[in-house]
Amino acid sequence: MRIRLPFPSVRFLASTALLALAACAPAPIYKASPDAVDAPPFQVAQSPEQFAHRQVIWGGRIVGVTNLADHSEVEILAYPLDRSQRPKANDSGSGRFIAVMPGYVEPLDYPAGGLMTVSGTLSGSRAGKVGEAGYVFPLVQVDQSHVWTADELNKGKNNFHFGVGVGVIR
Repeated sequence: MRIRLPFPSVRFLASTALLALAACAPAPIYKASPDAVDAPPFQVAQSPEQFAHRQVIWGGRIVGVTNLADHSEVEILAYPLDRSQRPKANDSGSGRFIAVMPGYVEPLDYPAGGLMTVSGTLSGSRAGKVGEAGYVFPLVQVDQSHVWTADELNKGKNNFHFGVGVGVIR
């Protein structure tokens, strides 16, 4: 004897499963304004005056921190962000920018190689160098910043792994 499930039940189960999966992804940490820039840093660097005084939410890998008399600058190699505004570090870089932060920033809290997301306002650009090559860095006056922990980066990722083989545990 075969039991058939009515079609609406299957649809309900499928939609519930999709909703449960979507609920696993963390929400974005910053709210974008309607006029926020949707261009990557390398594109903004080509014509910074076109994007002046507009909001950005950018992120990437921390290259280094420079503390100055009244502010600090964090150089960041930009990566695209996922829906939770986490940098996708396995993607190709999309330019560099400088996050200008008020006051002193402890370099140990912003370690080179760490991943970071910032929300702020574009405030022009500055010519500099990456190695020996000339480079134009967009400047972001930071309102908010977040350095991602390994646990935060792994939240909402699929923990199911499929495979066939033999494993040895020591």
